[in-house]
Amino acid sequence: MFIYSLPLFFTHIGLASPLDLLIVFMALFVVLFISSLFGGENPQKQSSDNYLFAAWNGSVPLRWVFWPFFLILNACLYAADTLVKIGLFTVSGWDDVHLMLLLPTVWWTTAVWRCSPNSNLSVWAACARLLTISVFFEYGLKLLIRIDYPRIFFGCEELLLDYGSCF
Repeated sequence: MFIYSLPLFFTHIGLASPLDLLIVFMALFVVLFISSLFGGENPQKQSSDNYLFAAWNGSVPLRWVFWPFFLILNACLYAADTLVKIGLFTVSGWDDVHLMLLLPTVWWTTAVWRCSPNSNLSVWAACARLLTISVFFEYGLKLLIRIDYPRIFFGCEELLLDYGSCF
């Protein structure tokens, strides 16, 4: 996450400095930490046999909801970005990967927010929630790059079939 998009954001787009984003990130963490302290208790229910349904309902420990999808999502995003950077993936293929990952990301965000009371410490619940928000910030950055700055990320001079996507 943020391997290719954040450096482009700071060097070419320049809407905010790293210090600005760090301050926003830390303030958001404090708000999420305080809200997790006053959140209601969610007892862990182990009645469901289906993992996806149990995670959606908030009856799975937070670590079992957060880490598997976080690692898979970041591996997919890194692979798609790397394949675009070396020219093996077209712009429309990159769009397809991000669109396919959007619905599972919404499921994951809902499951993390519902399962965060199941963590041992409030700091882990706040970190997990902050990282789910960060994924949507990453999606916003990639959408900004895709719409307004495609020539700085995609190899538009090498794309023959998808050259119209670079304008």
